Amino acid sequence: MSDILQAVVLIGSLLLLLGLGVWIGFALIACAIIGLVFFADTPAGLIFAAKSWESSTSWALTALPLFIWMGEILYRTRLAQDMFEGLGPWVRSFPGGLVHINVFACGIFAAVSGSSSATTATIGRISLPELKKRGYDDSISIGSLAGAGTLGLLIPPSIVMIVYGVAAEVSIIRLFVGGVLPGLLLMLLFSGYIGFWSLLHPARIPPKEPQIPLRERIYKLRLLLPVVFLILMVVGSIYGGFATATEAATLGVLGALLIAKVSGYLTKDALVQSLLGATRTTCMIAFILTGAAFLTSAMSFTGLPANLANWIIFMDLSPYAFIAFLTLLFIVLGAFLDGISIVLLTTSILMPAVKTVGIDPLWFGIYLIIVVEMAQITPPIGFNLFIIQGVTDKNIFELIKMSFPFLLLMILMTAFVTIFPEIVTYLPETMR
Repeated sequence: MSDILQAVVLIGSLLLLLGLGVWIGFALIACAIIGLVFFADTPAGLIFAAKSWESSTSWALTALPLFIWMGEILYRTRLAQDMFEGLGPWVRSFPGGLVHINVFACGIFAAVSGSSSATTATIGRISLPELKKRGYDDSISIGSLAGAGTLGLLIPPSIVMIVYGVAAEVSIIRLFVGGVLPGLLLMLLFSGYIGFWSLLHPARIPPKEPQIPLRERIYKLRLLLPVVFLILMVVGSIYGGFATATEAATLGVLGALLIAKVSGYLTKDALVQSLLGATRTTCMIAFILTGAAFLTSAMSFTGLPANLANWIIFMDLSPYAFIAFLTLLFIVLGAFLDGISIVLLTTSILMPAVKTVGIDPLWFGIYLIIVVEMAQITPPIGFNLFIIQGVTDKNIFELIKMSFPFLLLMILMTAFVTIFPEIVTYLPETMR
């Protein structure tokens, strides 16, 4: 009963503070203080000082601001426009036509930005006006962008992967590599649904455009060379064992600066704005990371994580039953918290239970990120939905309806990686 009381008080306090509009970092710190004061005989000030320092001095976190800055630089170039023009001639003959660009462009941009919001905003501001002008139905155009925009969390280099790796003490490089196949499979699911939807609703897709000669299509692929160059620098160097995550992030920033310089977008104002944007985002994540580390420590003093692990042992839950329970939990949390907050709030608390059930922490990280992707399009706090609302001026309830099929596809993807864990573990096992 004591554990139940603690959980009710702490969760209730967190929801109350978030409902009052308190910053997530402050809310986490406040809940930790409540836990230490009322449920543990431990000085909160000393614990906060120690955890604040510990959470901010991890070498692995140095990759975080670099990847964020890389995404901010690329956001201010014409990379998205080039991808639309380079991919368009190849996908226009597919069922669903140019809508597939949302999926492929988001997947490619995710591989060089690491951010779901940056991916959604950058691709959306180019693709949605073009698709609307050509007569594509808003429901599939906007819905596919909402779903595909979440790929920024799953396809490396992912900011959320770095956060999870630090919190769970899992190799960030192996997480990056483990996200490749699930990311590609999710892209195929999204693209397959677009084709299936277009066959069911032919009147809501414009007539196929004339086919472009093969020679011209190949020529337009040159527009994809900058992003291919960046992907090889970042992901290729990691998989080949030539660079750590931080070194790959440094290469990515240098590559992004080179692309911006060559394309003429590396102005003084753009550089300053990219630095300010990266600083704001990094500080926000660092503040949440500090609050989550403090709350995690407070939870360990109250004994809740250990008691949760013991409860799972007592219940004799199978890994499948445990994952089903967690999926429902994360979907509910996704209605109130953003992805990074969910990862930081739950990882350290759940890791003892995860290890008790015998689940690989590397696999669990990719599973968690797939589920957290759902939070990006789950009301009422679906950040991708708000980004798209800013681009389209659509009602939020319309956007929820449009993105719902892609939410179901993410749930299906969760089932795939649960039944076939090799989707996640195969590539990491082949690394040097």
